[in-house]
Amino acid sequence: MSDRTKITLRPAIGSDAAAIATMMRASLNAFDWMPVLHTPEEDLFFIRDIVLPRQQVTVAEAGGAIVGFIAVSGDWVEQLYLDPAWTGHGIGSRLLIDATAALPVVKLHCFQANTGARRFYERHGFRAEAFGDGTTNEEGLPDILYVRGH
Repeated sequence: MSDRTKITLRPAIGSDAAAIATMMRASLNAFDWMPVLHTPEEDLFFIRDIVLPRQQVTVAEAGGAIVGFIAVSGDWVEQLYLDPAWTGHGIGSRLLIDATAALPVVKLHCFQANTGARRFYERHGFRAEAFGDGTTNEEGLPDILYVRGH
C-alpha cells in the first residue's frame, strides 16, 4: 500500500456483495483458530441476501477495491472485517467511528481468541460486559460481549 493511496468510505450497494464476501473470507482465513464453516457460495448468500438488505453497510475502498466493511443493525456492530493486507492503516477505526458516531450505545461480539480485535475495540472505548463459552455462536468459540456508551 502506498501512503498516497486514498481510502474512501461509502454505503455498500448490491453489486458489492461478491467483493465483500471474498474480502470477508480472506479476513477469516487469516486466523488459524477460526473454523471454516461456509463455502464461498454461502458467504455470498450471507452478504447478498442477509447482511446487505437488513443492515447498514459501509465499505472502505482503495484503488477501486473493497478493503474493509462494517455492518450495523440498531446499536449492534454485526460485522467489521478488513482485508488482512490492509490492517494497521486506520481503516477499521474510520469505519467504526463513521458507522457508530451517532449511536449513544454500541454493542458487539468478539471472539476471545481475536486478541488484535480485542485491543482495537478496547482502544475505541469498548468494555467487556460478558464472556461467553461459545454455545451461542455457530463457530462454537468463546466470545466477549463488548459495550461502549451507557
